[in-house]
Amino acid sequence: MDQRCQRCQSSKQRLEFFRRDPNDVLSRLLTMDETWLYHYDPETKQTSVEWRHNGSPRPKQFRVQKPAGKVLTSIFSDQDGIILIDYLPKGQTLAAEYYSS
Repeated sequence: MDQRCQRCQSSKQRLEFFRRDPNDVLSRLLTMDETWLYHYDPETKQTSVEWRHNGSPRPKQFRVQKPAGKVLTSIFSDQDGIILIDYLPKGQTLAAEYYSS
C-alpha cells in the first residue's frame, strides 16, 4: 500500500474517532517542537572596565558576542500544557529511536 492510501485511511480513522467523542480525541493529541538554545559566557566587570574622563559619555558597545555553545531542545505538550522539555545530549543526533524513547 502506498503512503498516500495509508494517510487517507489514517485520516478517515481519526475523523471517525473524533465524531464518536471529540473531547477524547483532543485529549490524546500530542505536539512537539524543537528549538536551539544558545548560551553565552557573561562579560566580567574586569573585561568591561575602561578609562574615561569624568562627564564624558559612555561609548556604545556594538559587539556581537559568539555563543559559548548551543543545545537542541525538544518541547512536548498536550491540551493541558507542557509535558516534557528534553535537551539533546552533545554529540547525539535526532533519529527515530530518540522520538520513540
